[in-house]
Order: sequence, then C-alpha cells, then structure tokens
Amino acid sequence: MHTFFVISGLAASALAQTYSATYTPGNAPNQTEQGQEGTNQCGTSNSQTSMCQNAYINSVNDFCFFAPPQPGANSEIGETERFEVAWCLQPGTGSRLIPNGTILGAHFVKTPDYVQITGTGDLTKVNIPAGDEGGELDPHGADGNGNPIGGLVFSNAFTGQIEQLHEWTNFMSATEFCFRGCKDAPGAPALCNHIYDVMGCDWNMPGDYSAGTFENCAGDSGEPMGVYGGSTFHQGDGNTPAAHPAPATSSCTPLSTVGNALAVSTSSGSSATTTGSSSTTKSSGTSSGTAKSTSTSNAALTSFDMPAVRFATALAALGAILGGAFVL
Repeated sequence: MHTFFVISGLAASALAQTYSATYTPGNAPNQTEQGQEGTNQCGTSNSQTSMCQNAYINSVNDFCFFAPPQPGANSEIGETERFEVAWCLQPGTGSRLIPNGTILGAHFVKTPDYVQITGTGDLTKVNIPAGDEGGELDPHGADGNGNPIGGLVFSNAFTGQIEQLHEWTNFMSATEFCFRGCKDAPGAPALCNHIYDVMGCDWNMPGDYSAGTFENCAGDSGEPMGVYGGSTFHQGDGNTPAAHPAPATSSCTPLSTVGNALAVSTSSGSSATTTGSSSTTKSSGTSSGTAKSTSTSNAALTSFDMPAVRFATALAALGAILGGAFVL
C-alpha cells in the first residue's frame, strides 16, 4: 500500500502545467528515473524478454498495460509494482506482446479529457499469479518516480500523433484490467487520481468489463474518482461511497476480437500463434467485483488500426529475429 499526500485543487492544477519533461518514444532517454530497472529506449523489435516501460492507449486493438517481467508466486502486482514492464497488443513498440487468448473482453472509450480501456482476461498469461487481486500503477508512486519507476504512457487518440500523457492510472489483477490516460490539462490529476489504490477497477474507472465483446466508443468524461459534489472521499474513511455511474458512451464500433496477429517467440526460440479456446473465472475482490465466468475462442487474429509504416517496420524487425518467418 502506498503512502500519499493530498494535493489541493490549486496545487493539482499547477502540477498539470509543470511537468519536468515531455518525451516521445523517439526522443526518450534510456531511463527517465533513478532506480529504473527497464528502459524507455525501446526501439521497434518486440521480444518476450523486453524490459521496455513505454505503454500506449490508442484503441481497443492497440493498447498496452503494465505487468510483471517474470512469472511466479512472488510476482503479485503489489510486490512487483516498481519494475513492471509494458505488454502491448501491437508489434512495433519494442515491448512484450500480449499473447493471443489473454484478452477476453475489451472496451475502449475516448472522452474529451481522457482515454480508457477496461476489460477482463486471463492475465496469468502476462505473469500475474492466479488469484492475485491486483493493485494500482501510476506515474508518481510514493516517491514521485512512478510505479513502475520510469514508466511512460503515450497515445495518438487525441491529435492523431503520438504524445505523452503525464497523468494516468492502471489497475491490474489476474482477471481484470483498466487503464486511463488523461490529456494534459488542469483537471488531469483529478480525473487520473492515484490515491485510491485499494479500491480496484470498478470503483476507480466505472465502465464496461464484460467478456466476449470488443469495441471502440466515444464517451462522456466521468466525475473524478472520490469526488461527490462538494465533498471528497479519502481512502480509509469510515463510510465508502458507491462508485460513480459509468458515463454514457456512443458511436461504438464492435470488433470480433483483438490480438497481435503475429507469432510470439518463446523462451526456447520456437514460434507459435495461440489458437483454441481460453476461459477465466472472475472472482470478487479488490480489483474484480462480482464473480462471473467468461469464455471466448481465439484463433490467429487480424490487426486493426495500425499505420502502414509501423506495421512494415514491425514485420521487418520480426523477420530479422525469426529468420524471415512470420505469421499473419
């Protein structure tokens, strides 16, 4: 559990305008914070041992999240939050690829103030131990260096160009994920607040967490988490209020499924595209909510919304790694 300092509304507004640095993936230094275990100079060649710590929130089929670099019983989010790495759906980011069959439902919403991805999955495939109720990742942490230390978040959703989002919050558990990145503005620290780390996805980011559907939507900006009219709830107060209602969405475009469409190299050097069916049971807990069983089938999948240059670069890089072999 983190130690946090309450920031007044005035100070939060000032914070949104005084970030120490703004990066793009192409101009970021090797490491952006002291104590960082990974890197922000990720290149374009994806690897399942990558220590890249750059994440993206672009669309329902082009997003990343942070998860542990190693499997094992000691890889709970609460134990590994300082050195999580980026796992992404699309190649070309230099990150690890989210294995096909991991994401069982995903819902992307673009609002005037933030982008958000919510969903369910078998997140043991990205090294989160089964049964882990999860935890929260953010750009600040208790010491200002972030969880993970040096983690950066980018999006092209607002301008069509990749830009850094300085305020963001990402909850991960073994069965559920949610990730919100806020447009730089005075209200960003409140809309991407990170002081409710034990409250989980459903409370911090109300939205659609259903399995079996995948969609891009427009949406209204919700109320800041913890703010109810003129009063503010603080974690640990005697009475915990209900989560805000999920904001309205519109113009939703469904996809049949999401996936990386490419073979993923295993530690043995072989390549395989995940096929077949995957299922998970979503149990109640800090980051999960009401228990429900979900399942979906996953075959070799098709990429969506990928710029041609990025796709070509990714294929060339992957071909170099695999000796010219890749799977579409």
